[in-house]
Amino acid sequence: MKLTVVQHDINEWQALRPAADQVTLWWLGQAGFALRYGRRAFLIDPYLSDSLAKKYKGNIFAHERMMPVPVAPEALREIDWVFCTHRHTDHMDPATLRPLLRSSGCRFVLPCAVLAHVLGNIGLTADRTTCVNAGQPLMLDENIGLHPIPAAHETLTVNNKGEHYFLGYILQLGDIRIYHAGDCVPYDGLEKKLRDLKPDIALLPVNGRDEYRRSRHVPGNFHFEEAIALCHSTDIPYLIPHHYGMFEFNSIDPQDLQKKIDAALLPVNVVMPQLDRAYCFSKS
Repeated sequence: MKLTVVQHDINEWQALRPAADQVTLWWLGQAGFALRYGRRAFLIDPYLSDSLAKKYKGNIFAHERMMPVPVAPEALREIDWVFCTHRHTDHMDPATLRPLLRSSGCRFVLPCAVLAHVLGNIGLTADRTTCVNAGQPLMLDENIGLHPIPAAHETLTVNNKGEHYFLGYILQLGDIRIYHAGDCVPYDGLEKKLRDLKPDIALLPVNGRDEYRRSRHVPGNFHFEEAIALCHSTDIPYLIPHHYGMFEFNSIDPQDLQKKIDAALLPVNVVMPQLDRAYCFSKS
């Protein structure tokens, strides 16, 4: 696996022409990523508004952004697919998804467990929405596939149909597989699923968890050390940590994270994402 990092504004994403076998990623902040493979472009969990600051104004946990919106959703034209891992607004934001619905011909992929909510409250249309559940792979194109797996946002949660409310996605783009965990902590069976599906890159949320947040209805995610251990035990060569730097109450200090990376000889290649960088992966 080869990684090339270039300074590149996401607003100019269409100007970057990756090689045919190359996958290019941009971090959008929080758990959001833009990806490009060949002629296809994808978004995962984009939060490109300040809607949560308005929703929780005056709340004990202010949801004021600590980083700017890197790109307006209306500017992301020619997006093919938008993947949402669950219905929390920083992963499935109506103020982001509605402009995308209007400005591009994209289709939306989301958990079947939240389909009724999405169609009834967010305004997405059934003809442009595909729902998936864990263990139900989906081919999107000749060389593009999706493998949904469960995500445990501290717990695995399903409805009476056995549909998971929280999912992780392994996106197969040619020879490269990318695992986006959604919101997740380690759970029994996760390592086996990843060994079987063999992702090359893991996008893992590392804002951690604690009783203070949990007791106030803010479930957590991996600790950084758990993310490293998971990648090492499942032979995932690259880790891109995320889900920090957006909301003060639910973050870790990026400088502390960088110190942890610098202080140890880690068994995994850790890439600290920045908003103004394009991360180009290839196997050639």
